[in-house]
Amino acid sequence: MADVKPYWKGYLKLSLVTCPVALSPATSDAEKVRFHTMNRATGNRIASRYVDNVTGKEVDPDDQVKGYERGEGDYIILEEEELDAVALESVRTIEIDMFTPRDSIEWIWLDKPHYLVPNDKVGEDAFAVIRDAMRAEHVVGISRLVFGQRERAVMLEPRGEGIVLWTLRYGDEVRPEEEYFSNIKAKPEGGLAPLMKQLIKAQTKKWVPITDPIQDRMLELISAKKKSLKPKGKRKIEPMAKDNVVDIMAALRDSLERQKRGKAQ
Repeated sequence: MADVKPYWKGYLKLSLVTCPVALSPATSDAEKVRFHTMNRATGNRIASRYVDNVTGKEVDPDDQVKGYERGEGDYIILEEEELDAVALESVRTIEIDMFTPRDSIEWIWLDKPHYLVPNDKVGEDAFAVIRDAMRAEHVVGISRLVFGQRERAVMLEPRGEGIVLWTLRYGDEVRPEEEYFSNIKAKPEGGLAPLMKQLIKAQTKKWVPITDPIQDRMLELISAKKKSLKPKGKRKIEPMAKDNVVDIMAALRDSLERQKRGKAQ
């Protein structure tokens, strides 16, 4: 298992078969160039703080709570204890509710992929049985899981020795394609299709991961900036003295040694 801290730990359950599992995001933005907001005048970073939008005063973290707006300027305050009380069982258990053919779930319903793996050796057999049975039947499992206090529908798909868990979009999050494509009425002339097929065939290659050209240019810019700037001398940090007498004694000895070297020269 990769040396990456799991995003979530819990249990995978199918009927009476249960095993501990760990979940990690399958994608990462960690290598992206990121910038801090700086003060041009001082060269220091700018810190953001939560402030009361009426008084303008900074709000202590202990006083920051969730609020639901029921009218203009009228909020219902919800405490963390109240939010925790409505947490569902899916916070810690991925219980497979049903199975469905993989090709019945189109690409548009897939949101974000995660890697699901066994979390201990004892549970590996149970994990493998569920994985292999889904693969043999050409189906995926459907379940629910809480991410950030929101319950999401998820799809479990066998992949190699593990399982890829996809969060799924809800019905109200997907726009029907007919609303956008139904007005396209063009019918190309018969002679155009063979020419286009030839062009496509000539430009068909094996796919390889694509690099981000903006990211590459950013790194080049940062590298050029580094070379143009003079290196700053490291500020010497003196260790905290336990005894001033010791520091003075060391300073005197250093001074005497320098004097001796000067006379010798």
